[in-house]
Amino acid sequence: MTSFKGKGRSTPSQTFFAKTFHWINIISLLLMITSGLQIYNANPVFGGREGWRFPNSLLLGGWLAGGRHWHFAAMWLFSLNLLGYGLYILITRRWRRRFGDRSDLKALQVSQNPKRKNYAWHRLVYTGIIPVLLLAILSGLAMYKPAQLYWLSGLFGSWQTLRIVHFITVPTVIVFTVAHSWLALKVGSFRLIKSMFL
Repeated sequence: MTSFKGKGRSTPSQTFFAKTFHWINIISLLLMITSGLQIYNANPVFGGREGWRFPNSLLLGGWLAGGRHWHFAAMWLFSLNLLGYGLYILITRRWRRRFGDRSDLKALQVSQNPKRKNYAWHRLVYTGIIPVLLLAILSGLAMYKPAQLYWLSGLFGSWQTLRIVHFITVPTVIVFTVAHSWLALKVGSFRLIKSMFL
């Protein structure tokens, strides 16, 4: 729960669990992105083996197998952390303040209060990333165990489509992170972001 102490320019405070979940998210996402780019370079999604590659400074793992080991390890860390956070916001009912609803859509249409509109956008963006994260996890699992989860990989049609879908979730998550941070600045200034990590 976020609380505000004192008067005037109060400093928001976050729970230990909220801070922990955010830190693990950032670390696991960085590990997955950099190791995922290492995997990508072995056989680029766009252009085949001669396609455009990412520079070594952005890669983790050193080679294909190393990238896969890092990627799968970080995937479990990220997925379990996401599951834990989901249970946390369900038990503490934080979802009432975190996820968008009809009132937010209405606020975007009729509200004359800029802060209320920013808050509405913040909640809607926060809600919209959920299906993207689920798609990233499901498409990743389908590539991780294509034989065992043939029914899951089959939902994507072809292997190339599966790879493209999984790859596109990466820039989507990055855009979300930027939008999430920018809206947090608009809603609660830098003090809100700082409170989530310190």
